[in-house]
Amino acid sequence: MKPSDIGRIVSVASPALSPGATHVAFVVTRVDMDDNRYRSQVWLARTDGAEAPRPLTAGERSDGNPTWSPDGRELAFTSRRAEKKGDATLHVIPIHGPGEVRTLATLPEGIDGLAWSPDGRWIAFGARTRDARYDKDEESWQPPRRITRFFAQIDDEGWTFDRPHHVYVVPVDGSARARNLTPGEFQFGGAAWLADSSGLVCSGAAHDTWDLDFAEDLYVVQLANGKRRALTKQTGSYGQPRPAPGGTAIGFLGADDPSTYPQNVHVGVIDASGGAHRWLSLGLDRSFAPTSGAQPPIWLGEADGVAGDGEGMLALAEDRGRVSLYRVAVDGDTPPELVIGGDRWISGFDAGRGVIAFVAGTADEPDELFVRFPNGEERQLTTLTQAMRDAVHPLPYERFTAPSTDGVEVDAWIVRPPNFEETQRYPVLLSVHGGPFGQYGEHFFDEAQLYASAGYVVLLSNPRGSSGREDAWGQAILGAEHPRRRGTGWGSVDVDDVLAVLDEALRRYTFCDASRVGMLGGSYGGYMATWLAAHHGERFRAICSERAVNNLVSEEWSSDIATIFRVTHGPSHLDAPEEYARMSPVTYVDKIDTPMLLIHSEQDLRCPIAQAEELFVALRLRGKDVEFVRFPGEGHELSRSGSPVHRVQRAEIILEFFGKHLAEPAENAGDGVSDERDPAS
Repeated sequence: MKPSDIGRIVSVASPALSPGATHVAFVVTRVDMDDNRYRSQVWLARTDGAEAPRPLTAGERSDGNPTWSPDGRELAFTSRRAEKKGDATLHVIPIHGPGEVRTLATLPEGIDGLAWSPDGRWIAFGARTRDARYDKDEESWQPPRRITRFFAQIDDEGWTFDRPHHVYVVPVDGSARARNLTPGEFQFGGAAWLADSSGLVCSGAAHDTWDLDFAEDLYVVQLANGKRRALTKQTGSYGQPRPAPGGTAIGFLGADDPSTYPQNVHVGVIDASGGAHRWLSLGLDRSFAPTSGAQPPIWLGEADGVAGDGEGMLALAEDRGRVSLYRVAVDGDTPPELVIGGDRWISGFDAGRGVIAFVAGTADEPDELFVRFPNGEERQLTTLTQAMRDAVHPLPYERFTAPSTDGVEVDAWIVRPPNFEETQRYPVLLSVHGGPFGQYGEHFFDEAQLYASAGYVVLLSNPRGSSGREDAWGQAILGAEHPRRRGTGWGSVDVDDVLAVLDEALRRYTFCDASRVGMLGGSYGGYMATWLAAHHGERFRAICSERAVNNLVSEEWSSDIATIFRVTHGPSHLDAPEEYARMSPVTYVDKIDTPMLLIHSEQDLRCPIAQAEELFVALRLRGKDVEFVRFPGEGHELSRSGSPVHRVQRAEIILEFFGKHLAEPAENAGDGVSDERDPAS
């Protein structure tokens, strides 16, 4: 795979099973390099495989969010088909029978979270509500921003305090305009209908101190008048609600302690009238909100097409580099039961009448659409990534574990270059993921494929602080003075684990050239990159630190999520500035001698570009070997959803950097190695 092959990437997502379980609607997204954009279509497939899947929409204007009507005769979807560029639109298209696409709503902001009422009369959705200031396009005419709470802007969204996310409803027959059910300063989302269509359940933070205590509650909102009633009482963080078919219970995802992050998110249930909630999935110490994208649980009664509330729910959970589907019993005493597992990553699912539609992939097989029938038979419905796979030949991963401190085993993966020869010695790239509460694993990762295809052995791992394991694993690097659970802080056992993986790989795989090791990572992975440069730079010939957190002190007042880091580190930066400085890689800049490449997006609000600027200035003043690459118009998600042209350029820059520094073995520097497998070629 070459950087230009980013243009070949096809993604399959958002499966929506029809009420009769005969069809699956889903979204296919492709890269358009000529127009430097992404194009997404709604597709349709038969679950019995009797017909080839087909596109339902043209995909010229970002079609997505397919949602079936209760009778299965129509499908709602979102698009950008409005006459005014940038406006979002909501449409309904007939699936069985004649009719035309009709537009139900047009809004200036994106539309998400579609939910069709059980009686078939309404569609609920989420959208941001703009303040009147945005009526004037030129900022010089806009009034000043009066900020009274934290989190006033979000990466890739911009200012949000005057564009709160609300729940809207619109009649399916088009007889009225969309109506805002949750107006005002507070944000609401994730709406799901009550069984009798009298209202919705949604999540929201509608109390004055939400930006200080981080609590998020569940609310019932009446359709008739928008009157809302809280089901929970600011005691935790609760979201992704899903009412049971019988109407007496509401499933959801959440945790009881919003003052501690990370922690594993669990499946809960609460009575529709409120009261105490119960956790149902505690028998499996894993997070049921995958960091790659959480979705509401689905009731078995709903999935099996039976009356009542069923015996439990279906939900996704991370597990040591995998994402699997589990059945969660309603009694809360039975441990969650694996339904669909294996060495793969399920990125979305839907269920009905005993049929489960899901999107899944592996390290060398990008996501495709599958169905699983009540008898256990599994069928792949799409091969939309086949052309890409035939062109780039994705490389498989090999899983191994590395022993680290305290006797723990760290999950890791190695990716070998193409045309691999056991007797050849290859340069190594050690990659660390962001988060740190996230995971690498059994999932197609274009960056690993690019680097391995260029001739590197790529190492991936999930050190302590990562997700996918028990609470204690993710919480191992909480701050030493954290009030709920004390850890060792960033830059401690997480570093031990990363280096243990490198050591084990060099010991176990003799084709890894210990004299040619590079390291790279983004966000928290960028933090790790800068930290390793300062503390273990002798281990690496070159390091790329991308969208990094380099100064934890300034990050706590300049990030879009500023002030939230105390839920990880314990005290705030005001109460323990010395501890924040101790954990900041920039504190140790004088110890950095490893050549460094800094990559940062100029519109990054999560880790503002000043994080890179501060490090660059310090390294340059000290006469160190440093390059600084800035991407205009991009946010924190450049490597994943940035413009296609910038993604290609970024990959080329990284490969050029490591090609310069890792091309030749230390003992042959200057000899000009030209083997075709060498990254310099």
